[in-house]
Amino acid sequence: MTDTTPDKPRKPSPEEKRRMRSAARLYAVQALFQMEAAGQGVDRVAREFESFRFGMVTDEGEELAEGDYDLFRRLLDDAVMWQAKIDQTTDRALVATWPIERIDPVLRALFRAAGAEMVNPATPIKVVINEFVEVARAFFPEGKETKFVNAVLDHMAREVRPEAF
Repeated sequence: MTDTTPDKPRKPSPEEKRRMRSAARLYAVQALFQMEAAGQGVDRVAREFESFRFGMVTDEGEELAEGDYDLFRRLLDDAVMWQAKIDQTTDRALVATWPIERIDPVLRALFRAAGAEMVNPATPIKVVINEFVEVARAFFPEGKETKFVNAVLDHMAREVRPEAF
């Protein structure tokens, strides 16, 4: 007798889940940047990313990482819902003469995505900071931005979740 049940999808390993969460954070920063730059809404951009970027194979044959859909969606939704609060927290982490409107739009998107994850206690705060410093490194591999991002996120985290310190 042969088994005719369809194969169950393989559950991702813990390392694959970690990579998927990291990819979701990177995609969230890209999506938030796109939303601001193109004036597009969250649902439209989220659908585009989920349909065309998660796990996509480029023309050069490079496969983009599969992302954690739930984390990606939560980051986008929370960043939009809490944007004013996140921006105010970011402003307080920056010097008074350098408001969030004056910083690089990629960094602004990064701070919004990180702030969205900070307001949800599901992820330890140090993980949030480390993950988004790595996202900054992906966008600015040669720059000093990673140190700047680390300092701003640390300040934001101490305000948003002081009990974690």
